[in-house]
Amino acid sequence: MPYSVKSKKSGKMYYLHTKEVQLNPTRKQRIYYFGGDIDKANAVDALPAGYEVIENARTGLPMLRKKK
Repeated sequence: MPYSVKSKKSGKMYYLHTKEVQLNPTRKQRIYYFGGDIDKANAVDALPAGYEVIENARTGLPMLRKKK
């Protein structure tokens, strides 16, 4: 089951996904993002180590940030 978060503002469920993006011909970077639907190919079961979920106060969308 993918990692999920319920928005406090809208009450909608968001699911954590990841993918690798090509920044330039020699560099790739892994990104994490929340989506409203489950994409089984990119879904993640747990938070990455050292990160926590916060919610944007204005939009109610969840975001990842490094733990302080």
